[in-house]
Amino acid sequence: MKKLTFLLLMLLSFTAVFAQANQPVEMADEMRSSGKIYVVVAIIAVIFIGLAIYLFSIDRRLKKIEREK
Repeated sequence: MKKLTFLLLMLLSFTAVFAQANQPVEMADEMRSSGKIYVVVAIIAVIFIGLAIYLFSIDRRLKKIEREK
């Protein structure tokens, strides 16, 4: 019953988000036309890559500590 309720809630929230797709996003259009959107995407990519490297390094350290015990 909980799964069904959760599914219905997610479907209803999706339709609410989908209904807002008709409005133009002025900020994104302006950034795309001036080329700044690529800088934003590059910065976000660098942040995610840094987080991934950090998490993998922590995982390796934890595995090493677990093997020692």
